[in-house]
Amino acid sequence: MENETQDIVPAESVAQSTVEVAAAAQAAPAEESAPQIELSEQMPLRQVVEAILFSTDMPLSAGKLAQTVGLDSSKPVRDAVDELNRDYAAREAAYRIEERAGGYQLLTLPQYSEYIQRLMKKKEEGRLTPAALETLAIIAYKQPILRVDVEAIRGVACGEVIRSLMEHNLVKITGRAEEVGRPMLYGTTKHFLEVFGLGSLRDLPKAEQLKEPK
Repeated sequence: MENETQDIVPAESVAQSTVEVAAAAQAAPAEESAPQIELSEQMPLRQVVEAILFSTDMPLSAGKLAQTVGLDSSKPVRDAVDELNRDYAAREAAYRIEERAGGYQLLTLPQYSEYIQRLMKKKEEGRLTPAALETLAIIAYKQPILRVDVEAIRGVACGEVIRSLMEHNLVKITGRAEEVGRPMLYGTTKHFLEVFGLGSLRDLPKAEQLKEPK
């Protein structure tokens, strides 16, 4: 009984020890987050960027990539993309990182499209009719544009065609006109740029570059 009584720690000592441990934990909070910083620094930026682009099917801007990897500047991301493309070209890889719709996207080279098309079945319902393509071209070059103006150019009603283009995520409502009834204005979407391989609307072919169909 005497030995057991001597092992009991006074309540005052327990309280003091608890205060000292808590104070020590508050004094060095940086040591807890250090391993995460060291782990990210051990991973080459170019490999991280490559992994992110490989895992997504949509373009990502340099700013978004920089934010994802925890950088304050997008320049290291752009440098990493340049390094990756040089590496791809040196080893004759079948893909490159291209700029599409204001962002970066990992894409296969055009010369391999024939083989990819053999593998992928084209969805018949996804194809645009000549009327839809004509309407889309008018909206792309004249946006923002009213439906009545599209119909005036085409000479036919375009309500159903525009609705179909919106279902394909190629056309969207961009606002309302400042006139009686405040009719809706239409323009193209970011997906439109992706589908047609354009970096921005400035990349649309100029009128003098277009040829009339034979």
